[in-house]
Amino acid sequence: MSELSPQAQAILDAYNAGFARPVAVHHKPRIAAALEAVADQVVPYLEEPNWGACDEMRCDIELYTDHMRKRSELLAIAAELRGTTTHTETP
Repeated sequence: MSELSPQAQAILDAYNAGFARPVAVHHKPRIAAALEAVADQVVPYLEEPNWGACDEMRCDIELYTDHMRKRSELLAIAAELRGTTTHTETP
């Protein structure tokens, strides 16, 4: 089994803390699915605004970028737990 990032390991450790014995590898996809659901609820996919048609009140590139970065980070941890390196975003 490959070594996980500190973020993915922390999530796996938190999940395992509720069990008296180590959890089998087959639980990782379930944890990944839960993280993907969290991403969809907390930082849902946003279509990129038409920056040319925006005024200051309607569009903030820093907020959009930060929102999508947080989503990407959650989905990257889920992909890592699944044993893949990327997650394909589908709007």
